[in-house]
Amino acid sequence: MNALTPADLLSLERYAAERDTFRARVLEHKRARRLAIGPNLTWCFEDRLTIQYQIQEMLRAERIFEVAQIRAELDAYNPLIPDGANWKATLLIEFPDAAQRQRQLAVLKGIERRCWVEVRGQEPVYAVADEDLERENEEKTSAVHFLRFELSTTMVAALRAGAPLAAGVDHEHYRHWVNPLPEALKAALLADLR
Repeated sequence: MNALTPADLLSLERYAAERDTFRARVLEHKRARRLAIGPNLTWCFEDRLTIQYQIQEMLRAERIFEVAQIRAELDAYNPLIPDGANWKATLLIEFPDAAQRQRQLAVLKGIERRCWVEVRGQEPVYAVADEDLERENEEKTSAVHFLRFELSTTMVAALRAGAPLAAGVDHEHYRHWVNPLPEALKAALLADLR
């Protein structure tokens, strides 16, 4: 995937005029890229469009228009775009009750390193998590993590040949999986690969 540059972004004025249409397009695009793993985890697989949307929204919210600040946002978000040999996902740990969420975040320490994808016939690939900064401390994990799944050329070839794809989590306090992944998600993920 190509990194985003300032030329790929809309000015604040143009984005304000086109935001509703762009937002609707991105939300529809994201729908096929979301995966619930059990009742409390969601993976949102990122790509160039989802990251462009995140950047545009950040520029809008913070009223950023200076080139240096725009480049700083690009530097922060571009690493979340898959590079053609991997998938990148935002992991959301979701418990509606705040007190329960706090208790579960303590119990689920390390969960981000127990997330996996598996191409049938291949070994599971565990996520490399939070490469930008540590999101866990001695007491709890964060409710949001960033995951990277590196795929071998053999795995990519098997997927292109039609091999089923599964995903899951095998943390001692949270074991859930989806097998196989929905076809719409698999198709979106295949499009992310070279």
